[in-house]
Amino acid sequence: MLQLNNISITFNEGTLDEKKALQNINLSLEAGDFITVIGSNGAGKSTLMNTISGSLLPDVGEVYIGGNKVTHIAEYKRAALIGRVFQDPMAGTAPNMTIEENLAIAYSRNQRRTLRFGVNKKRKEMFREYLQSLGLGLENRLSAKVGLLSGGERQALSLLMATFTEPNILLLDEHTAALDPSRAEMITKLTGDIVRTYKLTTIMVTHNMQQALDLGNRLIMMDKGQIILDIAGKEKQQLTIDKLMKEFQRIRGTEMASDRALLG
Repeated sequence: MLQLNNISITFNEGTLDEKKALQNINLSLEAGDFITVIGSNGAGKSTLMNTISGSLLPDVGEVYIGGNKVTHIAEYKRAALIGRVFQDPMAGTAPNMTIEENLAIAYSRNQRRTLRFGVNKKRKEMFREYLQSLGLGLENRLSAKVGLLSGGERQALSLLMATFTEPNILLLDEHTAALDPSRAEMITKLTGDIVRTYKLTTIMVTHNMQQALDLGNRLIMMDKGQIILDIAGKEKQQLTIDKLMKEFQRIRGTEMASDRALLG
């Protein structure tokens, strides 16, 4: 479903600020894979997501989605293939538009473009059905401006907008990090439910190590622009935070500070 071949990106090449953001990344996802990604700040997690989405083009390497090469296809042209939810609940929606208008825009992502914009009765009923699955009562607030929603409600809506057209790839970019613990827990559960229901191929970046262990069938750890650990299946199920930290120590051969914020 997704394949990255020998991806490398260097920022500010040839200057004192040169940084190798990604170094020879090779990553392959089968349909339905759910990968969680962890790593310290500057490890290359966001650069990886931006490369997949098309907002960054690699210096070297190729990107394939569904067997088709998309390496040099612009981000807006990949939008029909990719759903993405950002850390900021304000980023994925239009605050001055209503819930139903936001959903209509998301729905049109996979539809033939026309000059006609509107929300007909059939679409309203469909939107209500999808919103009801969130369990937040948003199905009764279709005409409410999205800017009036709480952070958790807005992130839930962003998640729904990114997934209800069943994209080839779902990118979750620390999408619970800006929420309070109760809302983050709600969005985490909702994420698992939606990914399972639609069998979405998903990559989720998180700073929450327990979340990374609880969700998905595969975990990768990044450091200095490289994938240094890739664990799947039963091996991932048996992981604990302590085991993960020790594995990082073993790979890097250095002692880590006791503060687990080094990985998030």
